[in-house]
Amino acid sequence: MADATAPLKCVIIGAGPAGYTAAVYAARAGLEPVLFTGKEPGGQLMITTDVENYPGYPEGVMGPQMMEDFRKQAERFGTEVRYELITKVDFTGPVHKLWTESDQVIEAHSVIISTGASAKWLGIESENRLKNKGVSACAVCDGFFFRGQEVVVVGAGDTAAEEASYLAKLCPKVHLLVRRDEMRASKIMQERVMKTPNIEIHWNTETKEILGDDQVTGVRVYNNKTGAEQDLPATGFFVAIGHKPNTDVFQGWLDMDETGYLITIPGSAKTKIPGVFASGDAQDKVYRQAVTAAGTGCMAALDAERYLVEHGIA
Repeated sequence: MADATAPLKCVIIGAGPAGYTAAVYAARAGLEPVLFTGKEPGGQLMITTDVENYPGYPEGVMGPQMMEDFRKQAERFGTEVRYELITKVDFTGPVHKLWTESDQVIEAHSVIISTGASAKWLGIESENRLKNKGVSACAVCDGFFFRGQEVVVVGAGDTAAEEASYLAKLCPKVHLLVRRDEMRASKIMQERVMKTPNIEIHWNTETKEILGDDQVTGVRVYNNKTGAEQDLPATGFFVAIGHKPNTDVFQGWLDMDETGYLITIPGSAKTKIPGVFASGDAQDKVYRQAVTAAGTGCMAALDAERYLVEHGIA
């Protein structure tokens, strides 16, 4: 355990694939990392059932079990895991300050941000009740389980267009619900959707209820112009209305894009602040996979180690 009176060598914020992978690398490098889990230890994988696309799990693995494996591996090499939330930061000087939810002030020579992103949801009762029972926010993660079945996608941007196009390769029919009379997706993505024969676009259409008790059996939708309702047969319901990166606490300190994703120096995990690194879905709005998050967590730890060595700290 690190000396509580001296600045820590490395603090990791976030306990998903990126954070735990960074912890494994940092711990093995002797950086004595302290990892703050935040309010959602394990991140989005804690609401994911079968994970079949992560290397090393030939039979698949439950998301929570996978995160438990990651945690145990990080702790095995000496990572100290603290189940607290970081509520404030000060990146002014070479020694960075962080405040926990209990108002403890933490000082650290390096900080790895792995706070992830949260999927945006519609907020209806049936959506929450049927999560992991046919309701998903990631077609690439879960689409395989709906091969040969009829599904519904909600959204109008590039994410929705990509999800619908991906699912159209697996499913005989994809219903795309667009609440306006036009899409926000880029022109090329719209054209791709329009040209895919098994994607049916429902314009001016919103979800009223997802049908089913223990599994999705259909979706009740309504036309927001006419008020007319209909039930669409479906066993899968994919919400593709975007993600929100969990980066509010870093506002004003780090560069972000217009939606809040942290901007890193290309080819690295470095932010504009020396000694502060970003990894995982907090800085990746393109891939958003467990394996890519883990990869950037590795990058962040290696970058942090080099930074500390260069400054005579590690």
